[in-house]
Amino acid sequence: MSKQLPTPSDFQQTYDRIRAILNDARSRAYRAINTAMVTAYWEIGRAIVEQQQQGQQRAEYGTGLLKELSQRLSAEFGRGFDRSNLWHMRSFYLSYPKIDAVRRELSWTHYRVLLRV
Repeated sequence: MSKQLPTPSDFQQTYDRIRAILNDARSRAYRAINTAMVTAYWEIGRAIVEQQQQGQQRAEYGTGLLKELSQRLSAEFGRGFDRSNLWHMRSFYLSYPKIDAVRRELSWTHYRVLLRV
């Protein structure tokens, strides 16, 4: 009993099915990562706001907070933590102080655009 090779049509159907499975998995993974990162950026914004609002004697420290955070976070985690992006995270939290108002379907890029409006 010899095994036959699949016909080009059968092969293409199998390939297309596997391709769809992989594309779906990648899409779900991207959405999960995006949701986690948007939530993390909201949390970072909250931490920055809470630190900056610790009374008048801390106001001077608060002005250098983003600079110091940017340097340390960039050294440890790489790109994405410059002062302007940390400022956007702070603004994100101030614009959406309730995490439940943050839509899971939107990416950080979407929120950056919305913050400009």
